[in-house]
Amino acid sequence: MTNRDESDEAYVVDLCNQVLGEPALTQHKFDWLLGDPGTGGRRAKLPVDAYWPGHQLVVEYRELQHDQPMPHFDKPDRLTVSGVHRGEQRALYDARRDAEIPAHGLRLVVIRPADLDADGRGRLRRNREADLVALRAILARDSDEDRVTDAFRTWLLAQGWTPVTPTDRWTDIEAVRGTERLICEAKGRTSEKGIDADIAYGQLLRRMTNEGPDIRYALVVPSSSVKAVERVPVHVRRLLRIDVYEVTDDDRVLHLPT
Repeated sequence: MTNRDESDEAYVVDLCNQVLGEPALTQHKFDWLLGDPGTGGRRAKLPVDAYWPGHQLVVEYRELQHDQPMPHFDKPDRLTVSGVHRGEQRALYDARRDAEIPAHGLRLVVIRPADLDADGRGRLRRNREADLVALRAILARDSDEDRVTDAFRTWLLAQGWTPVTPTDRWTDIEAVRGTERLICEAKGRTSEKGIDADIAYGQLLRRMTNEGPDIRYALVVPSSSVKAVERVPVHVRRLLRIDVYEVTDDDRVLHLPT
């Protein structure tokens, strides 16, 4: 198919729109997602297949040429600005998307033909009913902690924060705003609310390695865990620079008094 509107990619994005209840920005380009420099030093922005701002979600539909050599697509006799042929550059840019998109606070979901009803050549049969069932499962968050984390990350962006790669790889979310830095531990619904709250406080304490006044810490929990985290008195949390945020069942974020 030569028309992008009739492609398997467009078909998948249309089904995702139906699942998410929001139209995607297709072939969207971010200022921070760039290709390699060309001969003049310019770096082109790399497009993503689909971006849903309300969900802070990017979907990449990767057909077979993304995962296996295909001379027709790879053009092995031609070198790109990256100094490699098109197939190797595709893999390089896919890896860059995989790293940069989550690092900038967005959720990335990669969908392949094998995830849906496809033939042996990777061409979709377009079984809408079966594909919708598969996509609902693929797009669903893996856990309630993922839900809490996604909702809080979206709230941070709306408040002018920029999520960054955490200094400590065990940190759930780290974000900056001007000279401020926020280090966050997120928890989902649990049957052991008190124990998990105590563990979360301990995890934050271990990350307090910098005495800078512009660094604050956040414990982000669902409504069901608020009472458990409030067992640590407000004045103690204030001294430790720990803020508590509640994520409600409908994904609103509330900053609890300190």
